[in-house]
Order: sequence, then C-alpha cells, then structure tokens
Amino acid sequence: MQDTQNPEALQPTPEPALAQTQAAQTVLEQLAFANLKEQQTARRWKNGFRLAWLVFLVVVFGILFSRNAPTADLSEPHTAMVSIKGEIGSEGEGSAENVMSAMRAALEDSGSQALVLLINSPGGSPVQAGLINDEILRLKKLHNKPIYAVVEESCASAAYYIAAAADNIYVDKASIVGSIGVLMDGFGFTGLMDKLGVERRLMTAGENKGFMDPFSPQTDAQRKHAQAMLNQIHQQFIAVVKQGRGDRLKETPDMFSGLFWTGQQAVDMGLADALGSLDSVARDVVKAEDVVDYTRRENVAERLVKRFGAALGEGAVQAMRRVPGLR
Repeated sequence: MQDTQNPEALQPTPEPALAQTQAAQTVLEQLAFANLKEQQTARRWKNGFRLAWLVFLVVVFGILFSRNAPTADLSEPHTAMVSIKGEIGSEGEGSAENVMSAMRAALEDSGSQALVLLINSPGGSPVQAGLINDEILRLKKLHNKPIYAVVEESCASAAYYIAAAADNIYVDKASIVGSIGVLMDGFGFTGLMDKLGVERRLMTAGENKGFMDPFSPQTDAQRKHAQAMLNQIHQQFIAVVKQGRGDRLKETPDMFSGLFWTGQQAVDMGLADALGSLDSVARDVVKAEDVVDYTRRENVAERLVKRFGAALGEGAVQAMRRVPGLR
C-alpha cells in the first residue's frame, strides 16, 4: 500500500541512466569552460607579448637614432665636453666604458678643438680611474688635441687620478681637490658577538679565505697583507700624479697623505693650474665658445628597456608556470 501522507514517497525514483547522463553533461560543461578559459588566457598572453615586443622595438630604435645626439652643428669649431659626475664605478655614467667611449667620440669629431672633462666627483674605483687615465694619455697622442679638466664642486681621490692626465686643470676657488690616498673600509662585530653569545660558523678552504668577513677576527698577518696592497695602489696613484703634473707640483710632506684642499690652495700647490669654469675655458683657452656635450647618459628609453627586460623575464616565468606540466 502506498503512503499517501508522505509527498516524497509519491516522487518517482530517477532512472540510473538518466543520472549518469546528467553527471556526464556537467563534467563536459566544466571541461569546456576550463578549455575556453585557458584559450582566453593564452590569447591574452600572446597579445601581451606582441605588444611588449612592439614597445621594445620602438624604444630600441629610439635609442639608436637619438642616443646622446649632440644638438650643435658638429662641423663648426666647438669645445667638446664630457661630464664625470658622482661616484666612479664599473656601472653608470662614471664608468670607464661610458667615459672612454664619450671621449673617443668627442675627439674623433673634426669640429672639436679640444676636450674638457667637467668633473664633480668624490672618487671611487681606482681601477676605473686608471683605465680612464690611460685612455686620456692615448687619445692625446692619437688626436693631437688638448684635453683639459674643469672642476666644479669636487675632484677627489679617483676623480683626481683621472684629472692628473689632463693637460691643464682648472678649478673654482672653493672647489675640493686632492685626497690622494687609498682606503679599504669595513666593520668588525666579533666583540659584540661574544657579548651576545653568538657563535660564527664560517667554513673555508684556505686559511685566509674569510679574512674580510666582518664576523671573524682579523690576524696581524692578514692586516699586514691588506695594508701592503693599499700601499702599492697608493704608490701607483702618486706616480700617476707626479707624471701628469710634473714640475708644476710644489710637493709638501702631506701632499700625498690623503688630505684635500680648496681650489685656491690646489693652484698654489701645483695640483691645479688656474681658476676657471667650463665657459671661461671654452672662451679664453680653447677659443671656441660653443660647447657640445658628448657625455653618455642613460636616458629614459634605456631605463625602459632595462625594466622591460626584467618584466619580460618575469612574465615568461609566470606564463610557463601556468602551462600544465611545467612547474
């Protein structure tokens, strides 16, 4: 007898085949939706990469056709200028690669009457400075054009290493000049670690491999070795200054001690030749008032290229992670 009081009992029981068909249809719908979504994602990435490459090509061509293009008519007589600003290192505007290529371009131009190095730098790498110094000497012989250094606020340490190769050095009376010395700096935390009860676990192959580690003690032998290297580089610096300045130097006991002086003092000591500025040197010394800047600078386009490269690499990694089987 049927239970007429229970409505659920009156509902017909679904056939097993119908239930399986509905389940299969649901799975197929899910697979189709997933496939469609994957295709949409792939199209977005494809279009994104096409757009990125288009932007990249536009930027590259912009660099090639407009990079550091002097604004003056280079066939007319002019004073070539290359700026050396900030720290002298292996990267950036103060690198030997950028400065040397700019100097070569300036002196190879038929209209340039002389090259002025406009310096405003506290120093930096002796290696980069040495490369630039050597190139200045080579270019002077090759092109037979004078090369002058004009100091703005400062020309110290590695910057003076560069200036010493110039035919003449012009400074402002308040410029900072000199600091003919070498340093190697760092920190040591061994005493603090002992107080805190921290143990340094450093493993090396070679007894002196970790002697610059700030968390390890430094032996007398290691200190003497480092000092010997600094002394040798210092003597190289002194030799370069003496070679560049010659009889103009009025050597004093503290000239090569690492001290620095004002521009007026530098002139009195023979570290510089006279007071002057970029404009006055171009006008009164070179006799070519038009100044053309050959400095190689990282422009907006180059910065975009670098950022684009980093973003493109990250985007490619993310895209690969989205592909099934690549994790």
